[in-house]
Amino acid sequence: MDFSARYVALGDSFTEGVGDDDAARPNGVRGWADLTAEQLARGNEGFGYANLAIRGRKLRQVMAEQVDAAVALKPTLVTLYAGANDILRPKVDIDSLVEEYDAGIARLSATGATVVLFTGFDSRNSKVFATTRGRTAIYNELVREVAEQHGALLVDYWRFGEYNDPRMWAQDRMHMSTAGHANMAKRVLAVLEQDDAIEVPALAQQPEASRAEALRANARWVREFAGPWVVRRVRRRSSGDGLRPKYATLTRPLSLPVIP
Repeated sequence: MDFSARYVALGDSFTEGVGDDDAARPNGVRGWADLTAEQLARGNEGFGYANLAIRGRKLRQVMAEQVDAAVALKPTLVTLYAGANDILRPKVDIDSLVEEYDAGIARLSATGATVVLFTGFDSRNSKVFATTRGRTAIYNELVREVAEQHGALLVDYWRFGEYNDPRMWAQDRMHMSTAGHANMAKRVLAVLEQDDAIEVPALAQQPEASRAEALRANARWVREFAGPWVVRRVRRRSSGDGLRPKYATLTRPLSLPVIP
């Protein structure tokens, strides 16, 4: 497939790149979308990449804030994942959300761009997030219908068994690690039928933790990550408050030389 010169990535923390820290980049993160753009840009001097995703955004926010901005950039390729932050809320109307999702995908598809969508991850092995598994399964079926109706490509995250390995996740247990993001970039490029030269970092050996060590690790996770997340929900605040998109306009992927 030929994606010409304009790739625009939409969504929340998943697409912004949270979990793959890089102080040299805007918002301090890299992520799978940056890696994907860098691969697509090789050999294409006119390639431009925009990433409008912001952590903490819910689906309706993504549709309202990012879709029109993406259309204005005249993309030839769009990736979009949104909905995980809604699924984690105490109450959610998934059917209503996906109606708005469908309308946004229709707008993006009408540009003629190749559109890539994602299912949600199967959290069956997570002691914390397994309770949302049923919601995610319903969301995924609706996303598959939207993809079929609009001729979008689908990255079926639900079926990626490698993410059952805790080393594919960052310390917050909510976002992919550097290895997880690199692997996701390879998965996306495979759906696009593109070759890549991405190396997934080797996963370090993890000795089995004792019960006491596991309890200490869980307590630290609650203190450093889960607790602050709950506080933000209670205060109706978001981790993305005050943040701007990493790349609001088309730019050259960071790892490649700028073309004069």
